[in-house]
Amino acid sequence: MSRKTGIVKDGRYLQHTAGAAHPESPERLVSVYEMLDNPDISWKYTDIDAREASHDELAYIHTQPYIEHIASTAGKSHVILDPDTVASPETYGIAKLAVGGVLNAVDAVMTGEVDNAFAFVRPPGHHASAGTSAGFCIFNNVAIGAMHAIRKHGLQKVLIVDWDLHHGNGTQNIFYSDRRVLYFSTHQYPHYPGTGGMRETGEGDGRGYTVNVPLRQGAVNGTFVSALRKILTPIALAYQPELVLVSAGFDTYYQDPLGGMRVTPEGFAALARILLNIADACSAGRLVAVLEGGYHVTGLTRSVKAVVQEMFDETHWTDRKLDELEQHADEYNKPVIKSVTDVMRPFWNVL
Repeated sequence: MSRKTGIVKDGRYLQHTAGAAHPESPERLVSVYEMLDNPDISWKYTDIDAREASHDELAYIHTQPYIEHIASTAGKSHVILDPDTVASPETYGIAKLAVGGVLNAVDAVMTGEVDNAFAFVRPPGHHASAGTSAGFCIFNNVAIGAMHAIRKHGLQKVLIVDWDLHHGNGTQNIFYSDRRVLYFSTHQYPHYPGTGGMRETGEGDGRGYTVNVPLRQGAVNGTFVSALRKILTPIALAYQPELVLVSAGFDTYYQDPLGGMRVTPEGFAALARILLNIADACSAGRLVAVLEGGYHVTGLTRSVKAVVQEMFDETHWTDRKLDELEQHADEYNKPVIKSVTDVMRPFWNVL
């Protein structure tokens, strides 16, 4: 059965620039957009327009002083927000456009216009907290998307899965005591930003609703598949999210200059299939992926193509193929997966 997939892409996202040698470059999207515009693929998805998020929508997550600080960078040539994050004259407007593209994708999925969607936006978002930018991120696109689903569409349970190389510390901070959002992250550890230890499980009402899988360098496809099948899937099926959001970073690609992981395009497709299966079981197939990292431009593009083909249901990883992949998980990360399972079991007796 083919799926109706929505895609957010907009040439204006190329206008944000952090400087000539910066890894989070416009070229990332240029290459992805060229692939999506290819006649072999361009007829297979539905275009979703981008728009600028409103001040009120940004304030679902971010503080007024922070929003005003970012707004004050508009038109200024080079404002350093943190050691990794720079605003160019266009950045404020483009960062609002990134959020708005994600919100439109959420709306399209929630209204049934499309079955699932992928928002190819920049700047990325998952390191941004309520009052700070960090790690190339200005506004937390996926977190605002989750709050939009809760505030506008009345959802009570949203799952965010973050498979970026780096831990999404901003997203974790925002929802750390909020059980309306279950946050699950696989990431290279220890690595920037240094957070995401397995005992970071939430606080207050949110205890048990943050799940961190801090993988050692060198994790292969099967290791990520194992983490998503052994830990995430049982928890997600118990939680029953009404929407699945994905912080889809592709810097775990095996040749990424910022990472030390060994995921291939096939591995990303397999991860997408596991999440699509969760969405089918819990949320009527509703899934929205949002681009985060991924700095090997060719690898990013190949990996994105593999994921969107899975979203179209053009390729379809079977349980048997996933079993085979999981059998090749690397040995030195198996104890990590077992330890995370032990840490989370008091909160989730399905483990």
